[in-house]
Order: sequence, then C-alpha cells, then structure tokens
Amino acid sequence: MVNKTGSDTAVVYVVDDDPAICTALGRLLQSADLTTETFPSAKAFLAHPVADRPACLVLDLRLPGPSGLELQQALHQAGRDLPIIFITGYGDVPSTVRAMKGGAVDFLQKPFNDQDLLGSVERALARSVQHRLERAARHEVQLRLNQLTKREHQVMLQVITGRLNKQIAADLGISEKTIKVHRGRVMQKMRVDSVVELARLIEKGRAAAS
Repeated sequence: MVNKTGSDTAVVYVVDDDPAICTALGRLLQSADLTTETFPSAKAFLAHPVADRPACLVLDLRLPGPSGLELQQALHQAGRDLPIIFITGYGDVPSTVRAMKGGAVDFLQKPFNDQDLLGSVERALARSVQHRLERAARHEVQLRLNQLTKREHQVMLQVITGRLNKQIAADLGISEKTIKVHRGRVMQKMRVDSVVELARLIEKGRAAAS
C-alpha cells in the first residue's frame, strides 16, 4: 500500500473520543507502515496544524462538542481538502447520505473489518495524492498566467476561441503585426506550442481561480 499511494510520506488522522478506539486504530494503521496522529475531539483536531503532505481523516460520527459531520463542514468551509472516512456505531441513513454528499470516501459501521478500513484509507490517501498533484498543476498554470500583460491576456482570450490575427487586430484596434508579437509572447510565457494546448491550460487556470 505504501508504494501505491505514496503513503510513505502520508499521515492518517484519527478523531474519536474513545481512547481504546484511537489506540487500536493507531496500531492497525502503524502495522501498515502509516504515520498516525489521534485526537479526542473535533476541537482538538482543528487546533492542530495539518502537515503539508498526503493525508486523510478517520472520523467518528458522534463526538463531544462538534460532531463528525460538523467537523466535515468546518473543514470544507475552511478550504481544507482532506478525504474523510467516517466510522460510527450509531449510523443512520440521513447521516450516511449527508456524509457522502459532503465528499466522504467511506462510511464504516463499528465494528468493521480491519481490511475494510485499510482499503478505505488507501483510497483516501490516493485521492489526497491526486488532489495535491492537480492543485500543484493548476498553481503552476496560474503563475504563468500572472506573467502576461493586460494586452497579452486580451489577445490570449481571443486566440483560444480560434480567431485570426487580423480579426483580433480589428477588435483591439492595433496592427496585425503587433498581434503576432503578443501572440508569440503568450505562447512563450505559457510554454505551449499550439492553440489547443493553450486552451487546455487556460481551463486549468480558471479552475484554480474558482
């Protein structure tokens, strides 16, 4: 599992108010060579800085203070993209539906099979790795977009729609020769060789800004 998910650098957070559960889950996850940190409440977890590495959260549904579902919502509102596996001894359909709609990876009923949990953790860490790669790619694209001048950005937006240089020149009130210069600089700064490739990068940049 370590090689499949990059979990040699990952961490699994466990939030459960039962010390015995935390201890058992910690031992199970560590037996799979996973770094584990445990917390007795949602408040304690929120007060803890999350490491900048692949991670997931094994979260009890019912907790003292903010519940597991409330913690899921708080993380979402804070923009903390952390894959969650819910565990509970008191599951019900509405809670399950709410958790899964909130993006939970899995919802396991206690007592659960160890392999089921490890499988869920593997999927959660794989999702975390993928999200991190996507964020890094979008960030890189945004950095390139930020290098463009206002005029280059205007030209770029028209280029990706398939408009000809002379059409862009007419719209912007500048010469076709100048458009060619701006277009060349756009392609150079965005590090692309074709309009199709440029259009794909723009879509990534827009996703990063949303």
